Amino acid sequence: MKLNPKNPLLKLFSSLLLMAAFAVHGFEIPDRYLRLAYANNIKNPQFQGAQKLADLVAQKSKGKLGIKLYPNAAFGSDLETIYSMQVGGVDMAIMNTNLLVGLAKEAGLLDLPYLFENEQEAFKVLDGPVGRKIHAALEPVGLLGLAYFDMGYYHLHNNQRPISKFEDLRGLKIRVTETPISIDFIKALGGEPVPMAYPELYNALLKKSVDGAGQPINNIASAKFYEHQKYLSLTRHTYTPQSLLMSKKAWEKLTPEERKVISEAVVEATAFQRELSLENTARQLVFLKSKMTVNELTAGEVVRMREKVKPVTEKYAKEYGEGLARELFAEIAKVRGK
Repeated sequence: MKLNPKNPLLKLFSSLLLMAAFAVHGFEIPDRYLRLAYANNIKNPQFQGAQKLADLVAQKSKGKLGIKLYPNAAFGSDLETIYSMQVGGVDMAIMNTNLLVGLAKEAGLLDLPYLFENEQEAFKVLDGPVGRKIHAALEPVGLLGLAYFDMGYYHLHNNQRPISKFEDLRGLKIRVTETPISIDFIKALGGEPVPMAYPELYNALLKKSVDGAGQPINNIASAKFYEHQKYLSLTRHTYTPQSLLMSKKAWEKLTPEERKVISEAVVEATAFQRELSLENTARQLVFLKSKMTVNELTAGEVVRMREKVKPVTEKYAKEYGEGLARELFAEIAKVRGK
């Protein structure tokens, strides 16, 4: 069920939770709050990262600045949340970086298939100059990229059969994010892509309007997709980070001291969230193996899949910024060489 942020009961419940939290920490009720929205539920590491950020901001500001958390797409779809940030209705948000392509095409480079070999490699690149340039491209449209949270690798799940080679995708209706590269990726492998907002996916799986989708382990577990999906294939085909964003309007209203508080809290919360997300991924995979039939692709099949989608990589590396793509590939090579 989608929560309505204007619902007075929701507002009251949120306020009571915050009052209790600040009472536990010994702080006064904050002078003002920042509203932070995200699509997942409170069982997802996205929430723990957001909560850690809120706790750190309260601590570092000595209770003068607070953050209210709005999970479960309380402000609507990701695109609706982005608009709310641009006009000042939402102060902060956490969302998949690939959903920002319509605002800054450079963000789509991080969605290239088989880009990173592992999470630690991704963290180093995202925290470096290329990651900062991608976030800087959002500033002209009123958004500030503060950091990249971990969401994990995308894997394919469905209720028809295991995916052990790309030919197994033929004829399957696979939900994808509403981005051209996600659509072309599934098409290249022979599947039938169905663009759909994430909050709509559970019901789509329930009603069998799609056969499956691609999600990180944490999302599959926390959203209980395993209730309607039998097979999980560990394809690790895309590493998509989540951007911790702030409305430029909200940032400009902060004092220099408050900006320092936010910046310091973001660094600590990001490190915390990433570690927690990795631990949770390992734990949830064990859990999912008790609920689904799980298979891994052989090294040879991964090579075949990479080759099959190579035209997709080449197309979008050019479309999303050929110069920055070269910098991205060079930075990855540099990190691997260390």
